Formats: sequence, structure tokens, C-alpha cells
Amino acid sequence: MNKSAYESPLSSRYASDRMQYIFSPDKKFSTWRRLWIALARAEMELGLPITQEQIEEMEAHITDIDYELAARKERELRHDVMAHIHTYGAQCPKAMPIIHLGATSCYVGDNTDVILMREGLELIRDKLVRVLDALSRFAHRYKALPTLGFTHFQAAQLVTVGKRATLWMNDLLQDLDEVECRISKLKLLGCKGTTGTQASFLELFEGDHEKCRDLDRRIAREMGFQDTVPVSGQTYSRKVDAAILSTLSGIAQSACKFATDVRLLCHLKEVEEPFERSQIGSSAMPYKRNPMRCERICALARYVIADAANPAYTAATQWFERTLDDSANKRLSVPEAFLATDAILGIYENVASGLIVHEKVIEQHILEELPFMVSENILMDAVKQGGDRQQLHERIRVLSLEAGRNVKELGLTNNLIDLIASDEQFHLSREELAAHLEPSRYIGRCPEQVTDFLTECVQPVLAGHPDALSGETADLKV
Repeated sequence: MNKSAYESPLSSRYASDRMQYIFSPDKKFSTWRRLWIALARAEMELGLPITQEQIEEMEAHITDIDYELAARKERELRHDVMAHIHTYGAQCPKAMPIIHLGATSCYVGDNTDVILMREGLELIRDKLVRVLDALSRFAHRYKALPTLGFTHFQAAQLVTVGKRATLWMNDLLQDLDEVECRISKLKLLGCKGTTGTQASFLELFEGDHEKCRDLDRRIAREMGFQDTVPVSGQTYSRKVDAAILSTLSGIAQSACKFATDVRLLCHLKEVEEPFERSQIGSSAMPYKRNPMRCERICALARYVIADAANPAYTAATQWFERTLDDSANKRLSVPEAFLATDAILGIYENVASGLIVHEKVIEQHILEELPFMVSENILMDAVKQGGDRQQLHERIRVLSLEAGRNVKELGLTNNLIDLIASDEQFHLSREELAAHLEPSRYIGRCPEQVTDFLTECVQPVLAGHPDALSGETADLKV
């Protein structure tokens, strides 16, 4: 590895080997060659003077690409597709006259982009399923464990740890729907020619329009697609890239929300991300357990969200049948969005599979806030004992302010229950008041909601993707 040249941290630190391969030169240029073979085979089957021997020669050299020759040819010709045509032709002299016959550069470039994006989305889909699986186990385990809910990051009514996890999962289910929709709707560009008119193929087939249409269909089938785009300029619409990166941005948004919640919970010492025995949290402060994995999710998510603007601008500024200002941008923005999203989901799965819950801390935080939350229930009991609702309401308000000052100004524990017990207007004993401090009384339908959600929404998804769950467990590089 050349350490004197820049390398993308997405490759060296974050993205999986599988995603890196999908957007590697080997995958790209071998796919170009498969497309050239598909074109030649379809043209032969439709009557053009191409031989099986020429196709077999091309098939024998799909992956043994001479990159040094291709680089020399590109420096000479200043054209990457023509450089690879000549490189392929050097290995396939019999087929050289018919390679790329009738096609324009976007035949290999754009069709390959669609193929690679589909494979990237399939890997993203599988990773989403694995994250959902990890979170489903976490949600089930803690479906009935009460915890403070937060609105505005202020203590609110109780929820459960498992119920909160279903919120994270529900976002991911929406993302999974988006990904599967994108996969199902992707179409090849096909063979449309320099301005999308198929004029070159109409010439080759001597005016036979049906053969031009059939050419597209045959190539699509060989490359594993149902169809090609119905109309195009030289390229497929760049709105396709914008839509796919918008989907990846949505995944990044969901992951960032999860990671931010965990970072806040880590500060509260209620829930922590995995922390390994030899892991160092800070170079200066040995005691620290910084949530570095969730921070990394947020950092990469910010990159993907911002990157999604690139293809949107590209789609908006394409001129007529094509301009080339998309090319350099696409080479960066599309693969890196996939690599970064892949890295995000790898970290997400790792964190979700190893979340640490500190139940005693959660209980302590509940008991600090619960006296305020149960005051209405206490008021109802006191009224049943013969008290005046309006007078008791005012007394609870005054006592709550006193208890609040004790907590905020004196650093004492919340003593509202003791204050009410010692107030003769309430006629309630300490034991009667303490009965209200059972957290499970205030979690509503959280356990049932978790069970219903997992059964009705998550399990069918997991059951529908068994291959995804048989994959490797996420392992962090750094």
C-alpha cells in the first residue's frame, strides 16, 4: 500500500470488503466486458455478422484485465471507454472488430452504474435486516422495563426501554421499504445510442424497429433485469441517482437518530454502547467511556446526508440529451454514499447487538422524577378521603415547588412524598403514598405494543429475508 498518497478512510477504515468490491475497478470493468458480450450476443442472435467464436473469445477474458495497457491507452486517447475497448481487443483480436458495435460510452458506463447500484442496495437491504434483527431481540428483552420518557430532553411520562427501541426500528422499516422499492424499479439504460434515438442500431438492422426494441430486451434479460428505460437521452435520467442517494440519506437519518439517543443515554449512564476490555476511551482521561461508535455513526451519517445533494444538483443541471459535468461528480458521490452507508449499518449492527442497559441507574432516575408524575393520582386518593380538590391541588403545587428547590438548589433527593405524608390536609400515610411509586403502573401498553409490533411488523420481514440473517456478524475495523 502506498502510504505517500491519499487514501479514502471509507476504504481503509470504515466500509466492508463486500461493498468496496462492488465499487472496485475489477467489478466495474469486468461488468463493462459482460455488457459488451451481452450486446454482441444479442446482435448475433438478431442477425448481425457476429460469430460464436468471437463471443467465446470475449468470454474467455472477462476478468483478466490488463490495467497497465488500459492506463497507457487512456493517456493516449483521453477516453476511458475507448481505452478499455482497445485493451479488451488486444486480448480478443478476432472479436475486436465487433466490440461495442453501434454503442456509445454510456452503454457500458450507465448500465454498469445501474448494475452496481442495485448490488449495493441489495447489500444495504441485508444489513438493514440484520440491524432490525439485533434491535428486535433487544426490544423483546426490555419490553417491560420502565424508563423515563423524554420530550424536549425533559423527563416525561414513563415508557419502556423496549418500546423506545421500536421507534428506532420503525424508522428502519420505512428505510427498508424504500430500498426494496428502489431495487424493484431499477431499469437498465439499454442500447439507446448517442442521443437516445437508437439511430445506429436502426442502421445496423436496416430499418427494423422491432429488432432495435428486441435488442434492449435481450440485453436486459442477460444482465438480470426485466426491462430498460422506455426513453432516454444519451444517459439514463440522473434523477435515478438522486432518488437512490435520497434513500441512503434516509437510512443515515435513521441511524443518526438512534446513535444520538444512545449518546444521550450514555451521558445519563442508563444505556451504553459496547466497550471492549482493552478499549481506551480517552488518551488523557483513562476513566472515560466515550460513545465513539455512535459518534462515528453520526459523523458518517452527516456525510451521507450532505452527499445526497450532489446527484440532486446533477439531475437539475443536465442539458438536453447529456452533458459531462455529471461524470466526475458521480465517480465520487455515488460510490462514497454507498460505502459510507454500508459503514454506518455495520457499526449500527455492532452497537445494537451489544447495548448495555444499567437497570439500577434507570430505576434511580425514575424515582427521582416519579413523585412529581404521580401527584395527580395522589390528589385523586386524597379527594376520596374527603379532601377538597382545589385546596389539595394548591398544596401539591406548593409542596412540589419546595421539593423542586430541594433537588435543584440543595442537591437533595426528591422528598415530595415525605412532604405530602407530613401534611395533615392529605390524610394519607407514607405507605399509601409509596404504593403510587410502582413504575410499572405508568407504562401504559408499552409491553403489548412491543409484542404487537415485533409480531406483526418485524417478524414477517425477518422471515422474508433468511439469507440476510445467515450473513457474517458485523466486525469493526477500528
